[in-house]
Amino acid sequence: MNPHGIHHVTAITARARDNHDFYTCTLGLRLVKKTVNQDDVSAYHLFYADGAGTPGTDLTFFDWPTAPEQRGTSSVTRTGLRVDNTATLEWWRHHLGLTHDIAERDGRSVLDFEDPEGQRLSLVADETGDTGTQWHRSPIPPEHQIRGLGPLLLSVPKFERTDAIFRGLLNLRPLRTYQLASRDVHVYQTGETPGPARELHLIVEPGAPMTRQGAGGVHHLALRTTLADYDAWAQRLSEAGVPHSGPVNRFWFHSLYFREPNGILIELATDEPGFTADEPLDKLGETLSLPPFLEPRRREIEAGLKPLA
Repeated sequence: MNPHGIHHVTAITARARDNHDFYTCTLGLRLVKKTVNQDDVSAYHLFYADGAGTPGTDLTFFDWPTAPEQRGTSSVTRTGLRVDNTATLEWWRHHLGLTHDIAERDGRSVLDFEDPEGQRLSLVADETGDTGTQWHRSPIPPEHQIRGLGPLLLSVPKFERTDAIFRGLLNLRPLRTYQLASRDVHVYQTGETPGPARELHLIVEPGAPMTRQGAGGVHHLALRTTLADYDAWAQRLSEAGVPHSGPVNRFWFHSLYFREPNGILIELATDEPGFTADEPLDKLGETLSLPPFLEPRRREIEAGLKPLA
């Protein structure tokens, strides 16, 4: 039993309207679920993904009026967004108005950039054929659309205990190492199929300050599991003595949360039932969607949210 890929990355924005504009218009992702943070209903939770809201393509944001992130270690420091090839990266370089060149990292062509709040992103040429679902209303031409997430770069101050959790608890497979900023980066694979959609990259930065979360930073990462394995994961975490949230029903998926030894929050999220549990595929994200337990508070919740457009 192991996770079979990246499920989603959840980050923080302090400007939901600008965030929505950048990720749907500039990056061409689809808003597949407009909802609220279930633990803080004053804040949007916005899910951007491919045309079908496929697990592994979701980049999501909590809308919190907070200061910018103070960058450091014990965090997800860069989120990869997969595209077809190097030629597509050149198209994106011009589309985003970037002046720096395409780079090579871990044997792949990459184009680093940031969103307007400093969220660190990379477009990654993925030659594996691991495709998402095109979004027919995206402003980005189909051949250049973002196909999904991966890899993710994590920074920790200490290697051994995180490595033990990755290999021993999560059954991640160590693949290789490469150099970044004169430091070793350790690459782990989730699941059986190789490719950036299933990779976590771990860099050890013992002298770096600790991250203070804020706008432009990542809140947590989620790995994919299934409803069939969900209860077994809760039992496995408990038997390993790892403190965790216990089962959490998010309605569109079921979650388990825990922190790895350096403090990064990791979620195990099920692929099922998916975003069409309450909306038809062709209407995803068009109206405010609430899980059933929040539906009685709809009027109150809607009154506290600002329009996105």
